[in-house]
Amino acid sequence: MCGRDVKRERLPKKVMAVAHRMVSDVPGSALPDLLNLHLTLFLSICSLLHREAEGFKEQGNAFYIKKDYAEAFNYYTKAIDMCPKNASYYGNRAATLMMLCRYREALEDSQQAVRLDNTFMKGHLREGKCHLSLGNAMAASRCFQRVLELDPDNSQAQQELKNAESILEYERMAEIGFEKRDFRMVVFCMDRALEPASACHRFKILKAECLALLGRYPEAQSVASDILRMDSTNADALYVRGLCLYYEDCIDKAVQFFVQALRMAPDHDKARLACRNAKALKAKKEEGNKAFKEGNFEAAYDLYSEALTIDPNNIKTNAKLYCNRATVGSKLKKLEQAIEDCTKAIKLDETYIKAYLRRAQCYMDTEQYEEAVRDYEKVYQTEKTKEHKHLLKNAQLELKKSKRKDYYKVLGVEKNATEDEIKKAYRKRALLHHPDRHSGASPEVQKEEEKKFKEVGEAFSVLSDPKKKSRYDSGQDLEDDGMNMGGQYPGNPWISVFQLLTCLSFVSASGPGNFFFQFG
Repeated sequence: MCGRDVKRERLPKKVMAVAHRMVSDVPGSALPDLLNLHLTLFLSICSLLHREAEGFKEQGNAFYIKKDYAEAFNYYTKAIDMCPKNASYYGNRAATLMMLCRYREALEDSQQAVRLDNTFMKGHLREGKCHLSLGNAMAASRCFQRVLELDPDNSQAQQELKNAESILEYERMAEIGFEKRDFRMVVFCMDRALEPASACHRFKILKAECLALLGRYPEAQSVASDILRMDSTNADALYVRGLCLYYEDCIDKAVQFFVQALRMAPDHDKARLACRNAKALKAKKEEGNKAFKEGNFEAAYDLYSEALTIDPNNIKTNAKLYCNRATVGSKLKKLEQAIEDCTKAIKLDETYIKAYLRRAQCYMDTEQYEEAVRDYEKVYQTEKTKEHKHLLKNAQLELKKSKRKDYYKVLGVEKNATEDEIKKAYRKRALLHHPDRHSGASPEVQKEEEKKFKEVGEAFSVLSDPKKKSRYDSGQDLEDDGMNMGGQYPGNPWISVFQLLTCLSFVSASGPGNFFFQFG
């Protein structure tokens, strides 16, 4: 006999109540006939309801075949309303809900179906698939095992049971990967697990969190946003949205999401920790910036160092902190430390132009021109501005100049040395390396001193001539415009020390100019 809904459940009682009233006025001999009449009427009503329910089911089946699942759902619902105790109707509606990706509702219908009929294999299969889609692999396994109890050769249940076992294995691997901070492994495992468990928010959130920790913020944001479209109160998704903003150095917006997540789930430990870190990081960074603006570089350096210890996972913010500390380091003349900080910043964020520029300037200040050129080339390839082009050309010029003899170093003077300082340095170096002073030395030493003596004379011939010095300082070739050096320097190794001293005295008295000594 067909089942009844809530209203129709009361129908027999009403019939019996009417029958009781009628019976009280009917002679005893007529009672059996009257009861039979009412029973026949009741059975007729149930039969009519059953036929109507079957009609709705057939219409639902027709729409299901046409893949019009919304209409199929409506007709299966009508069938259930007519006969709420029919397991197959719940099973059919569960199948439709699964096609509509409404797995939680489908799970409820499947569970109702097997409660009504524990031998209903399709009901157990659908319940298992719903559990599987929602990521509940253990519950799914129990459902598929029940199907195999009813039908040991059921190939579908056997395959789905393997899928459930694979999900459990991927969960185990992901847990280990997360503990080891192997976030790529976790993403891989979650991608594999989501193939059969496509509606599992837990797997999606874990994947999104790891994507954020890997710096793949747009992907992480996309996953979290998809979940929030379906469930705007999902605390885990709100946390991931905040985490992405936090790692992109949008601290204020990130805090808003963390606070919202904590409203939804006050015991959300990750959101609470991230919120605390975000606020602490912002405060410490702002303290460092304030100290720097006030010229208190030592304090700024310490504050940026403290900020860097707050959250090693915040790559983008930490890159900025390293670059800020490098700027302070350059002010404090800690150039090598500044270069190291810039390198750390670039390692965290390879697109961080400011860090490349800061490091390049530090390389320039330490005369590491090849490294400076390499950084400026990287910057100019990324942002082709006039300023960057100028910086690159200047570094290339300094590199070209550095590959020539450094006449300032040969004479031992600064690049801003005066004419008198250049003359005095020349006299000192020329006497120091003159061959006569090393006549008793080994042939190797004599050769080396002779070479240095020539270089001293060559350096003086350039730096004592304003025109040549200007061309040399600007990086131009001295051989251009006939300004060659052949035979035009007072570095002839065969001049005696006495002659040299006489010449030097003359040079000192004659003042600057183009006076050179030639010895034939």
